[in-house]
Amino acid sequence: MRMQKQPWTGTRPPMTAKRALDLVLGSALLTLTAPLLAAGALALAARRPAGGVLTRSTRIGLAGRPFVLRSLRTRRLRLDLLSRLPHVVRGELSLVGPEPLAPDDERAGGAGARHWRQELRPGLTGLAQIRSRSGMPWDEPALLDQHYAEHHWLGLDLAILAEAVRVPLRATVRGLTHRGKAHLSDTDHRLRGYSAAE
Repeated sequence: MRMQKQPWTGTRPPMTAKRALDLVLGSALLTLTAPLLAAGALALAARRPAGGVLTRSTRIGLAGRPFVLRSLRTRRLRLDLLSRLPHVVRGELSLVGPEPLAPDDERAGGAGARHWRQELRPGLTGLAQIRSRSGMPWDEPALLDQHYAEHHWLGLDLAILAEAVRVPLRATVRGLTHRGKAHLSDTDHRLRGYSAAE
């Protein structure tokens, strides 16, 4: 007698386009950055920091489930952020989402906040992170996180990821450009035959 396949009755959410993006892009990024992360971990281990090379803190994830967030103890080259990619692949974080909050964070328990925060995974980056430097009054992180939760779609995720990559790259290029110009003197820009006495 042939057994009928039973439908899935577990708590695993169905695969969505957002989760597929997290798996594919998160796995690719983790593969590409693994040597850099390993080198960073070795450099930290050589300095023997108190508490080890990783920070560990409890955060609230999808459906209010807590998980331990691990990050490298350095912000150099954004290695702390990249070291969280295993959480993306495992499904504890998303590439894009609201900030992962600690269980005792008051923002997690505000009126209406708990409901929308539990409906999606927290992210490595998000709308609040890329808009944090604008200084506009409506760019409060909690409001931006809530706006993202209410209006998120794959196109918005891709735009946020592109901006999250563009801003640090632009800052790096600007820093290199200014560093190069700092060595030039006023005389380097003068036309041949120019004299200050003229």
